[in-house]
Amino acid sequence: MFTGLVQELGTIRSVTARGSARIYLIAASYTGLELGESIACDGVCLTVERSEPGAFQVAAGEETIRKTTFRGRAPGNRVHLERALRLSDRLGGHLVTGHVDGTAKIRSVHGGPQFTRIDVELPEGLARYVVEKGSICMDGVSLTVNGIEGDVFHVGLVPHTLAVTNLGALRPGDVVNVEVDVLARYVEKLLGREGLQLDTLRAAGFVRE
Repeated sequence: MFTGLVQELGTIRSVTARGSARIYLIAASYTGLELGESIACDGVCLTVERSEPGAFQVAAGEETIRKTTFRGRAPGNRVHLERALRLSDRLGGHLVTGHVDGTAKIRSVHGGPQFTRIDVELPEGLARYVVEKGSICMDGVSLTVNGIEGDVFHVGLVPHTLAVTNLGALRPGDVVNVEVDVLARYVEKLLGREGLQLDTLRAAGFVRE
């Protein structure tokens, strides 16, 4: 489990194939990474296979490559990194699983160095879980949804986010990993099982269509 608060920008050193999987060696300043621990890389929960001074290795399986931006990652690309949440940590963002729901396309970018608005087009079927003033994880960054119309939502990036993440470099046509708020999925399933209709869920602000 993660919070969506980026701790570091890592750099992919190498990408190699292992059957249908791909192996990524990522340069980072982390020390003490343990074999088997989870780490979020651009919002994707991956498992540390090897750690060495200044770098660690993770593997992305076929499903991850198909469903996330890791299908296009190459040496030299920078990625947002976050180690797994400790139970004693502050929850500064929101609960993020690292299980990416899909990739979304950047529709437009407005603004400058002090505040940037980004409009993002969601893949089919995800807009129902996104609500105004709710949370969404984009490339591993916890963001507040400032508004949503149809399948397009927009977020605002403040100077700190622009300074410590790659999001300020996004341009129309770029794609990002998105994970909707997992609580919305559980609420929909739980209330649906109790016989409540989607109209009731929409009225409560839990889902959108």
